[in-house]
Amino acid sequence: MTPDDSAHVLTPSQLNTLARDLLEDTFPAVWVEGELGNVSRPSSGHLYFVLKDERAQVRCAMFKPKSSWLKFVPREGLRVLARGRLTLYEARGEYQLVLDHMEEAGEGALRRAFEELKARLAAEGLFEAARKRPLPAFPRRLAVITSPTGAAVRDVLSVLARRFGLVDAEVLPVQVQGATAAAQIVAMLRRAAASGRYDVILLTRGGGSLEDLWCFNDERLVRAIAQSPVPVVSAVGHETDFSLSDFVADLRAPTPSVAAELLVPSRDDLQRRLRALHARLATLHAQRLRGAMQRADRAGLRLNAMRPQARLEALCRRQAEALRRLSAAWQRRLEQERARLRHGGAVLRASHPRHRLGRLRERLAAIGLRPQAAVARRVSHHALQLRGLARSLETVSPLATVARGYAIVQHEDGRVVRSVLDAAPGDRLRARLADGTLPLRVVDPDAEDPT
Repeated sequence: MTPDDSAHVLTPSQLNTLARDLLEDTFPAVWVEGELGNVSRPSSGHLYFVLKDERAQVRCAMFKPKSSWLKFVPREGLRVLARGRLTLYEARGEYQLVLDHMEEAGEGALRRAFEELKARLAAEGLFEAARKRPLPAFPRRLAVITSPTGAAVRDVLSVLARRFGLVDAEVLPVQVQGATAAAQIVAMLRRAAASGRYDVILLTRGGGSLEDLWCFNDERLVRAIAQSPVPVVSAVGHETDFSLSDFVADLRAPTPSVAAELLVPSRDDLQRRLRALHARLATLHAQRLRGAMQRADRAGLRLNAMRPQARLEALCRRQAEALRRLSAAWQRRLEQERARLRHGGAVLRASHPRHRLGRLRERLAAIGLRPQAAVARRVSHHALQLRGLARSLETVSPLATVARGYAIVQHEDGRVVRSVLDAAPGDRLRARLADGTLPLRVVDPDAEDPT
């Protein structure tokens, strides 16, 4: 190996990176049709499989959320049409197709024709927003080009009747599916636009497959919508369905019901707006009327000021008004003084010496009775206290004890015998009883009887 050769030696990761860049630059986006195989959807939500034919296969990956938007369930053996970019998984050195769209192969040819025609018409500027016309705010007559027996026409008429019953909606019947549908729609659209009867044209039908909606991708219809002098609204299929008529129309609605709501105003909203405008008009009218009346009053005053007779009459009116106010004020003052006088007389009569002397006599009589009552209350109080003390003394008195059958034993000198030890044999004692005194002599119980 020469030094020049060693300068170009690559690692596997470098080689895979170069190969990936080459693949992604060479194949930015490709369409591939084939049969599904080895379909796998792990818990991550990604979708892995191979696309194969009789002689080869290619690994494919469809990452979440693209895989969650599929309108069918991928399964083994199903033939599909897929669009994606070619890249290389560097960790294993395997090239694969990372998909952003996949559909069943039955619609593949139609889808390619749709994309090619869309690109060609867009290049002509038919889909530019600058060429689209605004819709009338209050359409009087509406042309509904659709099948007279489909659910779309019922939805449109129901919403129109509920939101704005004043609009005159005319159903122009055509086929909305099949080989002759596109020619019928183009002819009816041109006839309605040329009649001058309609303020707006609604082109609508219900949902379906790409094949069912193919008449709305007809190039003749797209050019007829672009050339129509009357604004055209397209509401074909469901919210996820798109047709070329949607792109060229002046307004695209996701469903027929939504188209009806966009075409006419709400009756309730109009009533609220009308009430608000009526209230505003009444307010403005009242303000202008007050302003006119004020200007008229000022002009009348200026005219009256220019005539002496009118000025004299005004002065007389002012004088009469002043006299009336003065008389009323004097009358009020007179009533106040009379009220004060009546109050003073009542005060003087209440303060007369005769009335005061009577009150003093009554007070003196009441005061004279107070000492006697106080003395009686005090004597009664002391008597109660004395009786209580007597009861207390009687309770602790020795005489009370004697009266109950007991005796007080005393020596001759008056000392009370409180214990057997206080007396000796031969002592003379006396026992005090309730009715007198009993003489006693202490003897020895162990001695012989002296008798």
